[in-house]
This record gives sequence, structure tokens and C-alpha cells, in this order.
Amino acid sequence: MRAVMAATALVLPLWLTSCISPSPPPPDPPSSAPLVGAGPEPTVAAAPADPTPQPQDPPPTGIPASPDLLETQAGGTPATSTGTSPGGTSLPGGGTWQVPASEGPAPSAPDPSGNAAAVEAVTAYYVLLDDGGSNGVRFGCNDSLVGVARTSPGGKEPLAAAVGALLEAPTEEVLSKPARDLYNALSGSDLKFLSGSFDGTTVTLYLAGALRLGGVCDAPRVEAQLTQTAVAAVGAVRAEVYVNGRRLAEALRLD
Repeated sequence: MRAVMAATALVLPLWLTSCISPSPPPPDPPSSAPLVGAGPEPTVAAAPADPTPQPQDPPPTGIPASPDLLETQAGGTPATSTGTSPGGTSLPGGGTWQVPASEGPAPSAPDPSGNAAAVEAVTAYYVLLDDGGSNGVRFGCNDSLVGVARTSPGGKEPLAAAVGALLEAPTEEVLSKPARDLYNALSGSDLKFLSGSFDGTTVTLYLAGALRLGGVCDAPRVEAQLTQTAVAAVGAVRAEVYVNGRRLAEALRLD
């Protein structure tokens, strides 16, 4: 009996140990490292919201849309053009003549037949005696230099046309009533245009004939009239005038 109990005591612990199953080991945590060759997940861009058009008030009836108003609303403020005055030209006596746009000659209308215009407009300069610069640039003996629109036969170069108009004695029909009070210091002279040239800065004028002055004050008047007429004809900065091969200043002293 004791032997049976001893055997039972030995077998029982072994039997109990086999009945108890060990607990499974805890699972490994998922690895945070990315898989080799796996690319980033595609990102789906959000579709832009479709703006809902808002109703607008219709324009008042009976008032047409103005292009200027539309341009003003689109740009904020309408564009304005600014004018610039032409450059000044030195005159005898230290004055500077600014040619207003209104005093320039009007462009001649084209001939419908396609030929050159029969006449062209030029600007010749005359003297307003003892004006003191009230209506022009003051120079010389308290005089003013004034530009007057003249007509010349078409087909001439601008310099020849303008100087030719100045050397001709204008009639009262040619000059307007206010311009009839202007004085031409070249009226007593017998000069003709020979040739001229322009290098982009200086205009050179060659004249021939008799130069006659009516007094001491006529010397700066002749110089101002010839110089400014030549400069304005071609848009030069300065002018050199020759009479019978001599510079104008020398020709005026000899007279």
C-alpha cells in the first residue's frame, strides 16, 4: 500500500505539469520602417470649389455703355497724355525761343491723285517791335520774335521752303491781320537761297545777294529771323548762316 502511494506521489506532479500549457509569447510590435521599394502613398488633390456666379444689377436702361467708362473701371484711372514743349534755341540777346505747338504750320493735305501737294506749310519768323517779350521771346532792342505760318510751293526741301518764304516780301493777303504789324528786317535786302545742309545738330545756310539794314537794331533782328527760321525748318539745335561766303556776323559788320 505504501508503495502505491509513493508511486502516486511521484506521478501526480508530472501529470499536473503536463496539463498546464505555457502561455503563448506576446506578438512582436509592427515595424515602423517602410517596406523596401514601397513608394509614398498618392495624395489626392482637393477639387477646387466651383464658384457660384453672383447676380449683378443690370445697367440702367437707355444709357449706352461708354468705352471710356469701361476703360476707367478696368484700369482704375484713365490714361492721360502729357505734352512736352520743344527744346529752346538761343537767340541774340540771351533769349530762348520756345515754339508753341499752336504756332507750327498745319500739315498740307495729300493730293487725291497721289501727286505731291501743290503747296506746303512752313514757319517764318518775324519781329514784333518794342513788344518787350509780351507775345514772344524778348531780344535785341526790346523786340519779340514771332513765328508765322506761311505757304510755299510743294516739292521743295523744308529748309529751302522756309527760308524762301522769309526772303520773299509777304503781301497783306498772305499775312493775317495781327501779323501785319510784324516787322521783317530783311525787307530791304536782296538775298536768295543758295543751298543748305543739316548734320543732325547744326543746320548750315548759304545765301547770296545784297544785305541792307535799316538801322542799328536791324542787325540782331536779321540774325534772329534767319537763325530761328532755319532751326525750326529742320529741327536743328543751332544754325550757321553764310552770306556771300562770309559768316552772317561778319557780313552784318561790313554792312
